[in-house]
Amino acid sequence: MSMDGAEDELRSAFLYRVVADEERGTVRESLFREMAQSAEGQAKIWADKSGLPLPLYVPDMRTRLVAALVRQFGPKAMRSVLAAMKVRGMSLYTRPVIGHRDSPASDGRKSRHGGARSSGGNLRAAVFGANDGLISNVSLILGVAGASSENSIVLLSGVAGLIAGACAMAAGEYVSVRSQREMYEYQIALERDELDEYPEEEAAELALVYVHRGMPRDEAIAYARRLLSDPKIALDTLARDELGLNPEELGSPWGAAISSLLSFAVGAVVPLLPFLVTEGPKALIAAIVLTALALFGVGATISLFTGRNAVGSGVRMLLIGAMAGAITYGIGSLFGVSVA
Repeated sequence: MSMDGAEDELRSAFLYRVVADEERGTVRESLFREMAQSAEGQAKIWADKSGLPLPLYVPDMRTRLVAALVRQFGPKAMRSVLAAMKVRGMSLYTRPVIGHRDSPASDGRKSRHGGARSSGGNLRAAVFGANDGLISNVSLILGVAGASSENSIVLLSGVAGLIAGACAMAAGEYVSVRSQREMYEYQIALERDELDEYPEEEAAELALVYVHRGMPRDEAIAYARRLLSDPKIALDTLARDELGLNPEELGSPWGAAISSLLSFAVGAVVPLLPFLVTEGPKALIAAIVLTALALFGVGATISLFTGRNAVGSGVRMLLIGAMAGAITYGIGSLFGVSVA
């Protein structure tokens, strides 16, 4: 049997102690020190199964870099990286209080609420994508218009900006969501292997998280064992409560890419429309008016997510767009002739 499992656990133990040192004096310190001991115990199980002695762990360059970043920025800021390095308990930084209803086993409404959150996240991404398209393309168009009065040049620049920006947004979203999914799939594969090899130790590790989120130890152990005994929810529970991951919030990479491409394109086409039907100052003024109205609408829509006043958010977004457009138009004017 490979010793990779033992190496992974020893690396986790090393990082647990780094995190514990950074959490010195807090309630989390004892959790991560116990997690380190648990990881070392699991490393010994892997070593015993392989028939080889437990190796002396020497951190590799990647682990040393992560440890240095944790010391510099703190565990909370580095929780995603730590989760990817098989450091459990990161959910404590996002869900500090435990209750029975935190588990998917306890309340069937979780999936429905998760779906609502996912839908809300898609709407939020679409709104911000459209906003990016609006501001970036109107800035480009105004910059070019400030340098040249040729309608064909402005139109060509706007179309190029729309295509380039939309493709860049789509590529960025694809890579981001694909990377998230790969990390989740890798971590779940590790948890599946560990559940098969030492289910009691996994239950004990999960119970440590629950204890440090407010549950009595005996109750936490019984609760963790009960959850992990059901194969339908065991991995989902570990993902949420050990890794701090929410499987319901992981979307499709292609879906995210297409959504970003379309939302950016919708925003970017608004300042371009007038140049398709007219030219010169009329087209420029119409582009500014249309974009201003769209920016105000986007700002007002964003208030749904921020809880701020809709008019105030709309005006703020309008001012941001106006500032970006004025700067690019001014720079364009320095290098060419203004529209007359």
